Amino acid sequence: MILFESFQKLISTARTTSLAPFNPLSLLPGLLTLTPLTTIAQRTAQRDTSPLDPLVLAPGLHLQPTANDLNKGEYPACAALTTGYVFRVENPATVYFLQRVGRTGHLTSLKVSTPISPSRFFPTLASPGYYAAVGCTLFAAQRLYALGDIWASLFTSNLILIRLINYLILRRRAQPGWFGAPEPGVQGDLFVLLSQDRWVRIRGAVDDLKALTSGTWLREPTTLDAFFGAVAQLLVYANVAVAGHATEAGVWTIVSMLLVNGGLLAWDNLRIRKLSMYGRTMEVAGEPRKYFRRRDLAEELIGESGRDDWAVAMGLIVKDKASREKNDGGRVIM
Repeated sequence: MILFESFQKLISTARTTSLAPFNPLSLLPGLLTLTPLTTIAQRTAQRDTSPLDPLVLAPGLHLQPTANDLNKGEYPACAALTTGYVFRVENPATVYFLQRVGRTGHLTSLKVSTPISPSRFFPTLASPGYYAAVGCTLFAAQRLYALGDIWASLFTSNLILIRLINYLILRRRAQPGWFGAPEPGVQGDLFVLLSQDRWVRIRGAVDDLKALTSGTWLREPTTLDAFFGAVAQLLVYANVAVAGHATEAGVWTIVSMLLVNGGLLAWDNLRIRKLSMYGRTMEVAGEPRKYFRRRDLAEELIGESGRDDWAVAMGLIVKDKASREKNDGGRVIM
């Protein structure tokens, strides 16, 4: 009965506001939503998806599916210091994380581990900024209901629906795929040569290293995924017109929510120093070490690994100065 009376109240309010003149400021929520910011996509690439994602509304939310493209097409060369094999890091999310933590002229050390009792739906505990964004959305939704602004409430509901659709699509596409043959109990040591002379060393169990560097993160979308992805994109642009007759208080409530949430997520992304994916985590171990020459770095790693074939294959040292006894590594095409 209470819900029916509330619905009647909203309908009567909608009839009243629909007769009001068009307010140019009502375009502001839609324009903010369409701002091409990759804040949400960046978080998705580093922390994966969460069931709370539909309640985190921020500018650029429609760009969440582009999280797979944040690496800007880079697939860096990678060498296994224990075996000498040279290949590429094929996981775009991992490459993007390495780009973020890497520094020019420095060697950044990372460690890979498997948390205790990982959960697929809640892989890691979200940060305070993420929970604050969820709370901000709930507070804004409650305020819009108290204002009786059905157009602003419908606008916010559409944003939540868009986020829910994208969340479900990404969960379907992020199923674990091909990681190569399992090697239980074997420890690995990888050296990654990124663009802009950024060097990264990753250590951990070989199976964990394979899970974060091999295969891909998001598989290609199916016809069903593409269909609902297109529906979500259309809803984003159609939603601009929904706020056309929202009250001024409703407009500023939505704008404040989008700006606050965008700031919280941007601040949160800057603090992220850990990649979470497939129940594994990759995090920075210690401070980056600076090297004045690439040759100095190569010689140090050669001394630690006891072999130089990987350095030859990556072009870090000249072949005639390398040992000819260990030449099992394949040359990578740069």
